[in-house]
Amino acid sequence: MKNGTKRITMMMAMLGVSIGMVFGTAQDIQAQDGTKIAFTSNRDGNFEIYVMNADGSGQTNISNNSAYDAEPSFSPDGTKIAFTSVRDGNFEIYVMNADGSGQTRLTTNTRNDSQPSFSPDGRKIAFISDRDNFNFEIYVMNADGSGQTNLTNNLAAFDFEPSFSPDGTKIIFLSNRDGNFNVEIYVMNADGSNLTNLTNNLADDRDPSFSPDGAKIAFVSDRDGGLSQIYVMNADGSNPTKLTNNGGREPSFSPDGTKIAFTSFRDGNQEIYVMDANGSNQTRITNNPAVDGQPSWGVSPDADGDGVFDADDVCSGTVLPEDQPLGLLKNRFYANEFGDFIDAGGTSAGITVADTGGCSGSQIIEAAGLGLGHRKFGITRGALLDWIAALP
Repeated sequence: MKNGTKRITMMMAMLGVSIGMVFGTAQDIQAQDGTKIAFTSNRDGNFEIYVMNADGSGQTNISNNSAYDAEPSFSPDGTKIAFTSVRDGNFEIYVMNADGSGQTRLTTNTRNDSQPSFSPDGRKIAFISDRDNFNFEIYVMNADGSGQTNLTNNLAAFDFEPSFSPDGTKIIFLSNRDGNFNVEIYVMNADGSNLTNLTNNLADDRDPSFSPDGAKIAFVSDRDGGLSQIYVMNADGSNPTKLTNNGGREPSFSPDGTKIAFTSFRDGNQEIYVMDANGSNQTRITNNPAVDGQPSWGVSPDADGDGVFDADDVCSGTVLPEDQPLGLLKNRFYANEFGDFIDAGGTSAGITVADTGGCSGSQIIEAAGLGLGHRKFGITRGALLDWIAALP
């Protein structure tokens, strides 16, 4: 075992966290109409990244590497997956296309970098690193690996499991900085300021995952004794409510917020399950004697499942709130040049869409009275798709 891996294991032992816990961060995917779940499995002899449909069908190995690959995180538009690998000798962060192609290393540090999580506009990735004095801190970098910046700068504690809020203004993470030898869930501004302990509990609280609307946080706790269970709380830490009774961890909200994927040992082996967001209808979706975990629920660029990303995929979706960042779901929703997002037959941010024939017909977008250079125009499906693809 390499020294770096030993140090990671020692850090986890100090915090009372297993390898599956710390390196099993469920990433919060801020999107709508998700149809894919990325996950980690060792069913082929070593840990690899897989994807499957939300019902558990179509399980496919997409990393196909002899080294350890884990901790998948979908980009908001579903076209990329960030992940951790030791293929080059230590824990580093990579990114690949959602089909596994184009695997590219983003961090090139002699220390350990892991637990990537995309920002909701897809332009940033939060992650952890022990590059500064062998202490794990929360960092952020551009999606191409540039601009790596330490946000927490706390040498007295370990900080890990970062995840952005849906509006991109906050980051939730874990820390033992309060000195009680337990792990708590914290939130801070995306620039590292204004840190707040959300859980304030003597038990271990971990695996935080924002709901897509930002109102709730799913998390894992052993506060009731016995097995760790999945809870949900308000985004300010109030009203924690237990959702499972048979053990669960690594919760990941579905992009529409109605479901939660999670892992559990309840059937004698670590498998992935899905439940309604209120804890009902808990259903196992993997069934393999190997270890399956770390679910990350994201959108599929091929929304209609025909194997081709085309205008019919762009036509699918639901209305997003106003003021969503430019680039969010640009392959699934109509957008204007100022980042206003709308869908076929709906409105958002003052844009009206007239659907004159469903996804098989032309789409007409009318932007009336908005100023700032907005204009009224009609556009065919093909031209609209080309325009969206060219957005930065």
